[in-house]
Amino acid sequence: MTTTTRVRRGLGLSIALATGLGLAACAGGGSTPEPGASGNASEGSTTAEITFWDPYPQHTEGTPWDEHVKSCAPDGSKIVRTSAPQTDLFNQLTTAVKEGTAPDVVVLDNPMMPEAAAAQLLATAEQAGIDTAGIDKNLMGPGVVDGVEYGVPFGSNALGLYYNADLLEKAGVDPATITDWASLDAAIEKTVAAGGKGITFSGIAGEEGVFQFLPWFWGSGADLSDIGTPEAVSAGQLLSGWIGKDWAPRSAATDNQSAAWDLFLTGDYAFAENGSWFASAAADADFKTGVIPIPAKDGGVAPVPTGGEFAVAPIQTTDASDHYANAAAVIACLTDGKAALTTNETLGYLSAKPDVRAEQVAANPLWKPWVAPIEGAQGRTTELGSEYVNVSASLSEALQGALNAAGDAPGVETAFQDASGY
Repeated sequence: MTTTTRVRRGLGLSIALATGLGLAACAGGGSTPEPGASGNASEGSTTAEITFWDPYPQHTEGTPWDEHVKSCAPDGSKIVRTSAPQTDLFNQLTTAVKEGTAPDVVVLDNPMMPEAAAAQLLATAEQAGIDTAGIDKNLMGPGVVDGVEYGVPFGSNALGLYYNADLLEKAGVDPATITDWASLDAAIEKTVAAGGKGITFSGIAGEEGVFQFLPWFWGSGADLSDIGTPEAVSAGQLLSGWIGKDWAPRSAATDNQSAAWDLFLTGDYAFAENGSWFASAAADADFKTGVIPIPAKDGGVAPVPTGGEFAVAPIQTTDASDHYANAAAVIACLTDGKAALTTNETLGYLSAKPDVRAEQVAANPLWKPWVAPIEGAQGRTTELGSEYVNVSASLSEALQGALNAAGDAPGVETAFQDASGY
């Protein structure tokens, strides 16, 4: 599945990746109530003022997102919206829950969900009256902790493999033939031989680099329960080999996603692993671009990590049923029907609901190549829950060692074996 486009319709904004997954819910103050201990949305009534926290400070007052959220106020209510960067928001939520001043609704990055649930910061979806029906199971995954559902995802963005169609045409490469790692390597080799450069990606230390590495990791057949397997090593060897052959820049080990994208926009590189949030920039590039799914090692589409946030109801100590009724009303508005379409288009996501997603694709063909990656995406925390924090740190260490090995196979293997002792 390939698309080539010069369409100038934007898909939206970059995902704000969580940089503080290891935050502990340890603020001082009173004791945190147990989820389900008191209150239920079905027993409450919406109030005159509803508080809403989100991690989108770029969407200031009067912007489309701000107006959309406020339009979801029930009759007789007013929504007071506050925004902060994601890690600050998590800290503030931890304190607010303990002090009994939590907002009615908070929007959390999906990898934070298991930690927030484990820290008893969230009411269950059932308790808060949040309807999870119709949500894709894979996208709901990060919000299911020990079999219990918390909140609901708006939608997701995804990683894909952008290509410079002009360079591929010059090299005689048909992007539709890129279906596995071998055919990708062959395509890169041809474009380099024709005078171009190879591929850009972000391998920076921390969660951002891990986010970009996971499609290759999962696509190798590896899983997060053991990052030292031969499959995992093969994924590290693939990227390390690109650097060793000068197919990828050595700066990949320190490039974030924006820096990697800027290199692709120079027009020198044939490929770039990056996100759906750059689709509008690709459409505006000075060269013809397209996108294909990231291939798995032996063929097919590699799973990509889910991106995007969950709308959740924090646990409450006072007037809990009314707070949950507020949350239920606002979250239902943002995730149902035409309003769900507006939510996802405004945030630049494909909806977590297949029917809404189909509407988006019908209205904007620029979304079409992103459907398969999102429908096959995996939650970073789905497999391990809150333990993902430690595994991610170890995987980042392994990736850094592999990239610095620049194609040296023993060095790559050592990097993964050393890091797997988390």
